[in-house]
Amino acid sequence: MPEARSSCQDLTRWKKKQPVRRTVSQICPPPRRPLTVADIRPGMENERLGVVRDSMFQNPLIVKAELGKPRERSCSLPGINFNYGLYIRGLDGGVPEAIGHWDVFKQQPTCPHELTRDYIAMNRGAVKAGLVTARENFLYRQLNDIRISDQDDRRLRRELPSLPPNMTFGVRARPSTPFFDLLQHRYQQLWVQEQKATQKAVKLEKKHKVILGKLYETRSSQLRKYKPPVELGALWHMPHFQKVGPHLDTFPTEADRQKAFKAHREEHAVRQGTLRMGNYSHP
Repeated sequence: MPEARSSCQDLTRWKKKQPVRRTVSQICPPPRRPLTVADIRPGMENERLGVVRDSMFQNPLIVKAELGKPRERSCSLPGINFNYGLYIRGLDGGVPEAIGHWDVFKQQPTCPHELTRDYIAMNRGAVKAGLVTARENFLYRQLNDIRISDQDDRRLRRELPSLPPNMTFGVRARPSTPFFDLLQHRYQQLWVQEQKATQKAVKLEKKHKVILGKLYETRSSQLRKYKPPVELGALWHMPHFQKVGPHLDTFPTEADRQKAFKAHREEHAVRQGTLRMGNYSHP
């Protein structure tokens, strides 16, 4: 008995360890069919009062989604035995017909090659006959339909140019990108060298350029260099202070004093202010 109990326990443990196999309908359940009056239970979201029809539950604007469930589809689906897709009926007999005999393609009779018209000969004949209008030429071509023979047609056709046997047709492949030149800034170096060479050539051209003739001063150039004279008027002093000398002299020598006053007089014309000392000077 103890051995039987142990064997039963092992069997139950083995069954528990085995994975539960699920069917295809459990893994991929079929789409939910539309609701009907028989599916409605008290307390459901789609419960209605009054007259209730099945068509009410096929309108997506009226049907409500149940709590914790996906929305019902409003379109009815065919039965289980319905096959989706297009069924093509075999008309060739299937595999037995293919194994039994072999259909051979029958070559269709080719129509004779139509020769091209010789318009040069027909126009020449029409001119010799004295026909010049379009109507007369049309009637003449209907009566005298001249065609070019095969031999003449072959002679007039241009022969194809002879191509070498190792000729490759198509578009050439784009050359590979020079990554090493890009990483080393090779194109930048070449551009800098070209710019330096261009500047050097321009400098040499300016150096060897010969100035023809003599440059003459024009009125505008003379006025640009002209400095208007400044009239220095004596400052007004009170009569009893005219003979009084200065009490403070900041110049070390008289030459420095005259030099400073001379520079002030030269800049007097372009300076602003009451005393011509600048914009921010006060009297």
